[in-house]
Amino acid sequence: MSTDPFDLNLRHLRALLAIREHGGITAAADAVSLSQPALTQGLAKLERQFGYTLFERRSGGMIATPMGEIVIDRAQAALEHLSVGAKGLSAVFLHPERLMTMTQLRAFLALAEAGSFASAAQGTGLSQTAVHRAVGDLEQMIGGKLVERRGRVVWLNPAGKRLARGTRLAVAEISAAIADLGLDSGSGSELIAFGALPLSRPYLVPAAMGRLTREEPRAAFKVLEGSWRELVEPLRDGVIDMIVGALRPYEIADLYQMPLVEDRLVIAAGSGHPLAQVATPTMAQLAAYPWIVAPANSPLREQWQQLFADQPQPATPIECGSVMIIGRLLTEGHFLTLLSPDQVALQIRSGLLTQIGPPLETSRRLVGITTRRSWRPTAIQRRFLDLVKDAATRRVEEAAVVGLRGEGWV
Repeated sequence: MSTDPFDLNLRHLRALLAIREHGGITAAADAVSLSQPALTQGLAKLERQFGYTLFERRSGGMIATPMGEIVIDRAQAALEHLSVGAKGLSAVFLHPERLMTMTQLRAFLALAEAGSFASAAQGTGLSQTAVHRAVGDLEQMIGGKLVERRGRVVWLNPAGKRLARGTRLAVAEISAAIADLGLDSGSGSELIAFGALPLSRPYLVPAAMGRLTREEPRAAFKVLEGSWRELVEPLRDGVIDMIVGALRPYEIADLYQMPLVEDRLVIAAGSGHPLAQVATPTMAQLAAYPWIVAPANSPLREQWQQLFADQPQPATPIECGSVMIIGRLLTEGHFLTLLSPDQVALQIRSGLLTQIGPPLETSRRLVGITTRRSWRPTAIQRRFLDLVKDAATRRVEEAAVVGLRGEGWV
């Protein structure tokens, strides 16, 4: 059986929706402009590819089986994504997506990701001629360009980016149908693709990943690190399915934000810092030492500026966004810096670093998970979400235990 989404026929997937809607082959064939024998053969091929009977033939008509409902629901979502991606692109056809084939979309998506026809051909096993022809056919359907070329380098124009997003989301839905049915993919694994913001990297993300890999050998991960600005468009494009980290303090129309835990910044320093034994240092004491600050226009930098808003600002000889570099620097001099407790918990527990004073009350931030509102996770993806939630709960429980500075977590 085939479990490659690109081996499926888009017209046959549309036919599934028509069969469920009309209850029979005859009416469905008319709706999708196929002959009855062609539709019958197409349905039989899909059932072989998915490995399940998708419809029960009854006297009153054709009824989708439970497995058929899974495929149909995912197919409907996939076709809607593709329709949105193609909407308004063509001055020639009202519904250009109905003319597109999986072979064309595979070549186009490979080109979008690879950035050259040669690399796209290599990644798909198609010839360069075939990739050129496939992309050219898509451009002919919409009556305009999807890609711009400069020598061997190719990049998507706005129309291309829109179609690529719709295609990627459509393929993700079909892949999810395959996973929902429990079919084995070519690699024997199911991919969980997500973005990790700084606050999630020290504990939440690795804790959930570690547990899932022990529970589910088929789980595979693709992790992108970056800032919110760097990760939000890959989320919308379907390159990743969620972002774990600090939530935005506002609603976003197409994204859903799930709060998990509240984070408060702490002032960190090397364990030998002169202020290490001062329970509540004054602002003058804090300003007397050099600071390592986050890059300009970052949330962490804004918090630091707020801390010294009405005070003389201390020296800031180092601007750095790498926690690894900052941690080492704190042990090399009498520097101070602002960080999340999660980011320095291990170093504080090991005795390399220390927390200066109590957490900052004005620095409360919600940490959680951001997803597309249209996203419907598979069983393994849902389990990963649950494990991230569990890690957040354990983090809160540990923080409730009395420890250093009254903050059990660090």
